[in-house]
Amino acid sequence: MLDPVAFENLVSGQNKSWWTAPARAALRMAETPYTWVVEARNRRYDQDPKAIERVGVPVISVGNITAGGTGKTPLVAWLARWFTSRHVKVVLISRGYKAQNDQGNDEARELEQLLPDVPHLQNPDRIAAAHSAIDQLPCELIILDDAFQHRRIHRDLDIVLIDALRPFGHGHVLPRGLLREPLAQLRRASVIGLSRANAVDSGQRQVIHEHVARLAPHATWVELAHVPRLLKNAEAAEQPPETLTGQPVAAFCGIGNPTGFHATLTQLGCDLIAFRTFPDHCAYSAGDIASLQAWCDTDANAAKFIVCTSKDLVKLNMTSLGQIPLWALAIEMELTAGSERLQPRLQALVPGPPH
Repeated sequence: MLDPVAFENLVSGQNKSWWTAPARAALRMAETPYTWVVEARNRRYDQDPKAIERVGVPVISVGNITAGGTGKTPLVAWLARWFTSRHVKVVLISRGYKAQNDQGNDEARELEQLLPDVPHLQNPDRIAAAHSAIDQLPCELIILDDAFQHRRIHRDLDIVLIDALRPFGHGHVLPRGLLREPLAQLRRASVIGLSRANAVDSGQRQVIHEHVARLAPHATWVELAHVPRLLKNAEAAEQPPETLTGQPVAAFCGIGNPTGFHATLTQLGCDLIAFRTFPDHCAYSAGDIASLQAWCDTDANAAKFIVCTSKDLVKLNMTSLGQIPLWALAIEMELTAGSERLQPRLQALVPGPPH
């Protein structure tokens, strides 16, 4: 099985080995029936409004149209804080992909650290979770995490994130590319956000915006920067992210978009001497940890810091690998363009008069 970077190199065409052309041809054949199924499902919801259920409180969905990470978690945290600061009782709901026992998955554990006072329910049946939230919790607004394709539940605001580093899934639907559904489905979005907008220049942002505007002319456009906030370890110690600048660093991650994490480290100006990737939502078995320990003794042995993401650290809960300290780079979201268009749409969902 290919790791995320190897798979992306294959579908993007960056890997030009002899076997990749026939592999892409085989994936293209598989793309067609997958697309048919996705389109048939979307037609069902488009043509039958009764298939979509309203749950009694405003619902915001944060999702994407590509597989892999687009930075949804920082935006979910930002939205939850925006509403709670206005005294709105928020509940988060997600599918709970690869959740372990009763602990929730890595995203749930990260959000628990970021938002300790905001309830988070994980259930593949998000309709049932919404009813539980309304019946059993103080709940005035629901934020759905990763739900653009979950069309059973009505949403009052449908936010879709597009990653500036790989905005359109290499032009193909899974498994030939990274698109979960054809790009034309962006027309359903009410807000489209360009995440990691600070990773590309203004010309590239404009090209992406113009393409999106043709697909979803009525959507509100915003741009988001994912900014390193701090370094933290498993004992809750903190350092400024600039601690890494100019230092030899080795890094690893088990997330959907390792390219974004790599870009953030590069922007910090660290000397990235080694970089490893694991599958998205990797649970880090004893074998994985042993492999990381061996990596620290070989490829990464000159590093002063080992750095991972917050989602990785909550599962490892270790302060070092080998003799090298382990830190997570925590990211927060900044709205860099479109605030004057987005905030009125959020305010419209606040119960009662503006706070």
